Formats: sequence, C-alpha cells, structure tokens
Amino acid sequence: MNFQIPLMKIIKIPIKVLIILVGSLIPFLGNAVSQEINTWNKEDIFQVGEELIYNVSYLGFDLGRIKIKLLQKESDSTSSWYKAVAYMDTYKGVPLVDLHSVFESTFSNEIYSKYFQARDKDNDQWKLFKYHFIYPESKVLVEESIWKSNTVNRRDTISVDTFYQDGLSLFYFARGHLRDKKQLKVPVFVNEKKGYAQIRFTGQQKNEKIKAVDYPVDVLYFDGVAEFIGVFGLTGGFEGWFSNDYAHVPILAKMKVLIGNIRIELMEWKKPGWSPPRYSNRKK
Repeated sequence: MNFQIPLMKIIKIPIKVLIILVGSLIPFLGNAVSQEINTWNKEDIFQVGEELIYNVSYLGFDLGRIKIKLLQKESDSTSSWYKAVAYMDTYKGVPLVDLHSVFESTFSNEIYSKYFQARDKDNDQWKLFKYHFIYPESKVLVEESIWKSNTVNRRDTISVDTFYQDGLSLFYFARGHLRDKKQLKVPVFVNEKKGYAQIRFTGQQKNEKIKAVDYPVDVLYFDGVAEFIGVFGLTGGFEGWFSNDYAHVPILAKMKVLIGNIRIELMEWKKPGWSPPRYSNRKK
C-alpha cells in the first residue's frame, strides 16, 4: 500500500467518508430521561425539514463541517420516497485545502437508493457524478459531467442484482436499523463500484459527551467494517453512537483512516421538540 498521500488528500478523507460510513443522526423533550422504545416510527426518524450539523476533527484539530438535511417526502400510487442533501466544507484557514462537496440522494421508503448525485469542487469547476438505479432492469446508469453544462463527459452501465445504498442513503439506513440487535451485510455503491458495509447493531446503551450540551448523552452503540474502497483507498472499521430515543439521531462517529481516528460530532440541529437525550444509568 502506498502511504505517500498528499496532505490535501489526507485532509479530504474524513469529511467525504463520513457520509459513507456512517451511514449516520416530538413527543417528549430529549433532555428528559429516555423511555424504553421497542418499536420505531419512520415519521419520527425521517422528519422532513430536519437539519443536522457535524464538526469533523482529527487529533483535536477542527477540519470542517457537514450539514445534512432531509428535504421532502414524495409519493405516487405505488411507492413513496425521500430526498436528502449533505453539504461538506472545510473551515476557512485549514492549510492547503479548500474542499466543497454536495451529496444528494433519493431513497425509497424501504431505505434503498433510487438516485444519487455528487458535486465536487475542482478549482473553479464543479464535477458532477450521477447514479440512476434502475432495479427492474438490474442496472445502474453512471454519468460524469461538469455541473451546469449540457455535455456528459462519460456514461457507463453497471449491472446490479439487489438493492443498494449510496453514500448518503446509508446514513438513513443505519438510523432505521439501529435497534435490530444483529449484524447486517449491506450492499453499497460507492465511487462507481459495488461493495458491502458490515454493520453490527449491538443495542448497547452507553453515554457520550459532546460540546453541544452540558450533560452525558444517552446513546446506542454500533460498529462495523467498510468492505469497499472509499475515497483515496479508504476501507476498514468505524463506530457510531446514535441517540437512544425515538429519533435515532447520530450523535458521534469515529472512523479509521490511514492517519488515525477521525471524530465526527453533532454540534447543531434543527428538529422541533428534540434535544439529545440525557443519559440515565437505568437500563433501557
């Protein structure tokens, strides 16, 4: 393995892969003690208008932030689906890098990807990648172009034999399956390649501290392994801590990259009636 990776690429790793791995983040206030939840409601987890903002750091140094929004829910006579977007930006003053990326995903009510596109800023241009999942025909159409241009630089067709997650829908898939208490092998389509994410939903209640609140947060822990090659050859283990309440909001995530462990922490949110639930040692 070649470890001679430019600093610019190293700094870009944690921000973009968060979406892939973590696949990530009402009726009572989250500051109250969480009540036992045996079932979950999609409308509570997938709340249209929800906005979650995360800080990305490495060894205590802040690199950038990620903002994830659930934009809308649509339906027709046969199905329903959600649309979500994630904005990824480095902070001003981070040396040698100026990263700006946008992920957009349309995923079904059953939580698998229907359409995905990613925009990456490259100097003064935005490169655009689109994935159209056409499951009845067992294929995904891939397009590469320059954003806002009328020219497609490259087209490709890749066969698929099951439902797949994209880099953003995986975030919501993990939220939907948080309480499964089992290991899942999840098909993913990332960087125009098919792979898997092994996710072990443990159901273990823990508490974690974040800067956004002055109390320990009640969370459920899971971990897993990315069995696919991500940005700049990334692959390997990850951990997640999601809120132990009706909303299953991602509170904290850690992932392993070539340079060590990256921390992704919830710092702001817009979700009416919700705050990170306060931890109690009462068993859930």
